[in-house]
Amino acid sequence: MIKLNHQYFKSRNYYAKEILGFIFILFAIFFFRHQRHELHQIGGILRSSNTLMVVLGIMLTIVYCLCHAIMYRYSFKTIGANINLGEGVKLFLKRNFVSVFLPGGGVTSLAFFSGEIEKSGVSRTRISLASYIYGLVGIFTVFIVTIPVMVYLLFTKQQLNGDLLAFAALSLTIILLIGLSISLLRKGWAYQKLIRFRPDTELILEEIAASNFSSAALIKTILISLFIEFAGIAHLVIAMEALGISGHLDAAVVGYVIATLFLVISPFLKGLGAVELSLVLVLKRYGLDTTQAAAITFLYRLFEFWLPLVFGALSFILNKRNIVLRIWPALMLFTLGIVDIVSVLTPALKGRLDILTNFLPVEALRLSNGLVLLIGVLQLITAAFLLRGMRSAWNIAVLLCILAIGGNLIKGLDYEEALLALTVLVVLLLTRKQYYVKANRNLQNFSLGIALIIFAAVTVYGIVGFYFLDKRHFGIDFSLENAIRSTFDNFILLNSGGLVAKTHFATLFLNSIRLLGAGSILLLVYGSIKPYLFEDRVEEEELEEAKQLLEKYGRSAVDYFKTYSDKLFFFSESRDGFIAYRASGDFAIALEGPVCANQEDVKLGILREFEQFCLQNGLKAAYYRVDGKEIGLYEKLGRKNMIIGQEAIVDLQGFSLEGGARKSLRNALSSIQKKGFVIKTYLPPVKSGILQKVRQVSDDWLISLEREEMVFSQGRFDENELKNQPLLSLENEDEKIVAFLNIIPDYTPGELTYDLIRKTTDAPGGNMDALIVELIAYGKANGYKSLNMGMAPLSGIEKGRDLPEQAVKFAYEKLRMFSHYHGLRDFKQKFSPAWEDRFLVYDTHFDLLRLPSALNAVMKAD
Repeated sequence: MIKLNHQYFKSRNYYAKEILGFIFILFAIFFFRHQRHELHQIGGILRSSNTLMVVLGIMLTIVYCLCHAIMYRYSFKTIGANINLGEGVKLFLKRNFVSVFLPGGGVTSLAFFSGEIEKSGVSRTRISLASYIYGLVGIFTVFIVTIPVMVYLLFTKQQLNGDLLAFAALSLTIILLIGLSISLLRKGWAYQKLIRFRPDTELILEEIAASNFSSAALIKTILISLFIEFAGIAHLVIAMEALGISGHLDAAVVGYVIATLFLVISPFLKGLGAVELSLVLVLKRYGLDTTQAAAITFLYRLFEFWLPLVFGALSFILNKRNIVLRIWPALMLFTLGIVDIVSVLTPALKGRLDILTNFLPVEALRLSNGLVLLIGVLQLITAAFLLRGMRSAWNIAVLLCILAIGGNLIKGLDYEEALLALTVLVVLLLTRKQYYVKANRNLQNFSLGIALIIFAAVTVYGIVGFYFLDKRHFGIDFSLENAIRSTFDNFILLNSGGLVAKTHFATLFLNSIRLLGAGSILLLVYGSIKPYLFEDRVEEEELEEAKQLLEKYGRSAVDYFKTYSDKLFFFSESRDGFIAYRASGDFAIALEGPVCANQEDVKLGILREFEQFCLQNGLKAAYYRVDGKEIGLYEKLGRKNMIIGQEAIVDLQGFSLEGGARKSLRNALSSIQKKGFVIKTYLPPVKSGILQKVRQVSDDWLISLEREEMVFSQGRFDENELKNQPLLSLENEDEKIVAFLNIIPDYTPGELTYDLIRKTTDAPGGNMDALIVELIAYGKANGYKSLNMGMAPLSGIEKGRDLPEQAVKFAYEKLRMFSHYHGLRDFKQKFSPAWEDRFLVYDTHFDLLRLPSALNAVMKAD
């Protein structure tokens, strides 16, 4: 018996769809190339179209998009869930956009962009079900509208070869989808097969079955979808009317239905090629020539395909935190700078110059050429600082664009370059809110002062020099007016007067003026756009204030490290809370969240102030090791989050060495005792001799692991700190310390925690186990209720919510370089802790490209 390979058929079917889509496109290319003579006339037809009808078509496109959003709303209402209209609009536009680039995009796109809706409380399962209803209803209404059209075509005895095949494919799809849906809901054969193949889907199907199904909402979904079909027919009628072609309603109805059939069954680029080809052929059946049919098709596709695609692209680009809004204007300004430079270096068009010389002197044209060249160079420099979000760079960029518009028009009526400069100016104005980083005021004042000094010195130097220079150096006997003009002209690198040095001394003199001029201009620009550098040191008064707030509001096991020597402090405006952070690159990485009163509005207020502080200083805020219970605060700020590990909390009162689960611990303790090792507790102040011994243990541990001291969410070996902390040590009979841990302040009520836990290479097996067991005994004796054993990095992700978490899960489970984290979790698991999620909070997924290196930097000890 031959066993069929399911994956083989799936793969073959996939490639068959790809080939079919490619063939559709090839057919379209062949068709339009074959009819290229007629297509040359389309541009003229489109330009002569009725503007009012085109505007009406665009307005209907907006209604069309809104109807899809409303259809999404009722799809969700069908299963008892709710989304608002704005969420529906975003969902449609984004899914419609990506559907163009996905194989079978109309269906596969339904799996994307559910994150925002999940935040509103709708589960991913219900989002998938609502999306399925939306997709199924969309296909079903196409089927409903197609039936009378097919009947009409059969009665009018028109050729239906390809159309009937498309209709048959759609009918078969509808029957299969409905049959599968009923079978799954009634737990029929499809349900049984799916459960056998994927047992984990049973809970999902149970959740779907438990949904509150609304027949009324489903009917409204169908009615809205039918309205969308009629809107498509209306778009085709409007396209005809816009081109002065009336009385072809039947052609519009049939053309829309046939084109939509091919759109539904087309597996690639959302029917691009197939739709155009089929629609042109249908319209030609009704007496329209190829030129008219193609023009109507292009205008119809503008309404139904290209405009929604553009709206979808804008829905991505105009996201207020989208990195494109920062990168795109800078790239455009950089491009403008290159265009301006090339424009100056290439000859102007003679006809345009002749027009200008009737109004402007030749000297003005030379001056404008030099000015545009200088503007182009400054645009290249400014573009780099636009990427940093500098407000002063934005101001300079706007000024340079305005000057470029005028300069390009004056130098040679180069309206193309002026139009590009105007476009960049508009983009800068539209994205002005992206530029908020303060410049360094001290550096600005210094740069301006130096530039003015250089300018004054060069003015005197140049005027005197030119005036008294011998005629043989430039071939000119300079008057005072010529000396002043030549000095300023060369100071700003223009040389519009066309000075030519005739001696070596003249060359040096001219270059010295230009060099000083270039230096002062660059210094002035750099000082204006250099980012503000905030102080990276902490005053003693700030440290004391932070410690007082920590004593008052501290409630975390890592609060102790928030006043560590590596931290900077951001205090709220009211000074009733602070955030401890370190800066690295473009990031300000906070350790957990704010230390303040345990009230949501207070925490949110400080977080918003910190975010604003970061924005003004050109930094992106990120939060490391955030408690899972606090994630809601950051979601209200619109921040993303990713689980980075779990913290182990041991219940001291319930812990016992009895039972089978503790056998390994008992064996470890027994082995250590037999070898003559004992554990000692040293209370503060710890004597210098003991500290010297544990220093040797620490050094041995660092050398053996080839590690350096780490900070930020942990401490380093510091005798001044350890002297004032309880310390547990494992010692042999000669009182040699082979392992130790130090107990640090834990601001969680009733909780005990430790920081360093280190050993020598010759420490006996089970040394860490023995230290933790003794620490638990110490905690019980001193009235503690729990022990915080710290975080097990990367662990705890059962099922990644998105790509970043799935990548972390894969790295933790599959990559050998992260295998040591498994050992750390296994060690903590011996004590049967409760595990609490810890998160990394950040702004956009783009940040994850650079955040790991920034985190690595802040964790290194200075």
